[in-house]
Amino acid sequence: MSILLFYNILFAIFASSTLGFYLGRLNVYIIVITCLVISLLLSLLGINEIILSLNILNVFLFEWLKLIIYVIDFMFYYDSLTTIMLFTIVGISTLVHIYSVGYLEYDPYLIRFLFFLAFFTFCMLLLVTASNFLQMFLGWEGVGLCSYLLINFWYTRVLANKAALKAMIMNRISDVIFILGVVLLLLLFYNTDYTLVFDLINPYLDLGYNKIVFFYLSLNIIDLICFFLFMGSVGKSAQLGLHTWLPDAMEGPTPVSSLLHAATMVTAGVFLVLRCSVLFELSTIIRTLVTLIGGITALFAGLTAMQQFDVKKVIAYSTCSQLGYMFFSAGLSYYHVAIFHLFNHAFFKALLFLSAGSVIHALSDEQDMRKMGALLNNLPFSYTAFWIGSLAIMGFPFLAGFYSKDLILEAAYSRFILEAPFIYFLGVSAALCTAIYSIRLLIYVFGGNSISWRTVIHHSHESTSFMFFSIFVLSILALFVGYLGSDLFGGFGVLIWSKSLVLLPNHNQLIEAMALSPFIKHFPLLITLYGSFQTFFHFNIFNYNVKKSLGSYVFQSKNSFSAFWFHEGFFNIFYNNLLLILFSLSYNMLNKLLDKGLFDFPYLAYNTFKFLNNIIINSISYLIFFYIFYIFFSIELIFLVIIFSKINLFILAIFNWFLLLFCANPLNNYEKK
Repeated sequence: MSILLFYNILFAIFASSTLGFYLGRLNVYIIVITCLVISLLLSLLGINEIILSLNILNVFLFEWLKLIIYVIDFMFYYDSLTTIMLFTIVGISTLVHIYSVGYLEYDPYLIRFLFFLAFFTFCMLLLVTASNFLQMFLGWEGVGLCSYLLINFWYTRVLANKAALKAMIMNRISDVIFILGVVLLLLLFYNTDYTLVFDLINPYLDLGYNKIVFFYLSLNIIDLICFFLFMGSVGKSAQLGLHTWLPDAMEGPTPVSSLLHAATMVTAGVFLVLRCSVLFELSTIIRTLVTLIGGITALFAGLTAMQQFDVKKVIAYSTCSQLGYMFFSAGLSYYHVAIFHLFNHAFFKALLFLSAGSVIHALSDEQDMRKMGALLNNLPFSYTAFWIGSLAIMGFPFLAGFYSKDLILEAAYSRFILEAPFIYFLGVSAALCTAIYSIRLLIYVFGGNSISWRTVIHHSHESTSFMFFSIFVLSILALFVGYLGSDLFGGFGVLIWSKSLVLLPNHNQLIEAMALSPFIKHFPLLITLYGSFQTFFHFNIFNYNVKKSLGSYVFQSKNSFSAFWFHEGFFNIFYNNLLLILFSLSYNMLNKLLDKGLFDFPYLAYNTFKFLNNIIINSISYLIFFYIFYIFFSIELIFLVIIFSKINLFILAIFNWFLLLFCANPLNNYEKK
């Protein structure tokens, strides 16, 4: 099962990259989709063999690196966490491949697109099945490369080029920090294998090796390692500060957005934190940091999504917000709840993106919501799918998001730590924002009147059968997957995570969340319903005329509140100005000071003599006793050189000149007076 799954993906990559010219488009479609369906069935078999049987599987392939005392094997590591990620990745990827055949039906480079998607899937599978941190980093960089290729798929578009470069650069920042953590683990344990590192960390601390000197600072070694690993996750999962690449990544085709946001690249950071739960449990400071960054990101992204008009950007910022929920759940030590929300989020987020792609496809690639509207009669199936995805992400009862997101908020409320009330407030506020931008999106896209061309609206139609199938399957999953997995993932006393996720006994307070009052349990739902009705009344009843309503202040673009979030918190402007300053400083230092200074000897000599010449000219006083003083002083220095031959003549001459200048200045000033 473990090896055959990868062989199927590799054969799909080979068929789409090498055999496409000889086999033709139709045969390539059949081969690629067949390989992915077989891989999906194998991942279902893995759920039975690994999760339900409570097993761990190590598959040794070969000895990868051997440098004196460093021995690193290339192995596949299967546990409950890996198996759930495998099913999520392969399942979403299969549906996205099927969807892409219909979405890019008339694109001449569809085979190349399928190759990029299959390679993207392979790199993500390599990341989650890695048995050590270096092998994970191989897949980590692979998904970064694939994201660049897929975002820049339509490479003739300038915005796509810029978005791809931005994604690559922002992720390189976090990747450098992540590799520092891997190197630190390698220096401490002479290996990066998960099992070895996690088993040795406690004995290592018991021996007293809990401090390390880093840049002349004595730091806790666990805090430093967890900080490096978490900062690597921040860039990959688009958390606050390194999130700006994710909305711009919408320049790629819609299937790219669906796969990237639902099951692959952005979930890699969450997976890293969950995989390293052993380390994060030992670092209270970093877990607090993870909680705060996740909560603030959830609220920030929700407020930003409320002011966007690009339909894909709204969904992109909702991804940032939901990832924030996963991070602050992991920061509160509820790792199994975080993976439960990741699992549910994959299906309803893929549904939202593919439904948006159906609308964009019907409107001739129009993404501006202000040019949409009045599509309810023409696109009833897409409208229904949009409603299911929106209700799921809002946490409507009995849909996927209800079972995981509300559980995260209940866990945050019941946690006996200082930051828990603040995190709960951030989570509930983000839930209110989720309701507002979801209903706003539906009203803009399907309700009211349209200002688009009449012919575009008249000729809009539902998707092809390939797109219809993927959206239909995801709609069913978004309806029932939360209910079916609630006991398996979030149930109290579940044993499937005992060998994958580590939770210290004093951090396990989920039983308090189970015993909360009904009002506290249903408070996020009440907030969600309030935000939904407020948004609906604002757009349909008040019609922008009632200035006293909350919606009028939130949605009017003329106030400073809306302007700040419409421009995405001015992060892009800040980074652009910061880069201009850094580039200017680096140009002055490297180009002028070094390249045309120290390293360019003729240029350096010219500037040096020119500088000395200007000093001498400005210091000459043209008085007779000035020249007499200089002559006698020079004779004195010559005698000193003869007597004390150890003194270098060149150094003595320089000293002579400088002394002359200091002596000449007062004379010069005296002459001017």
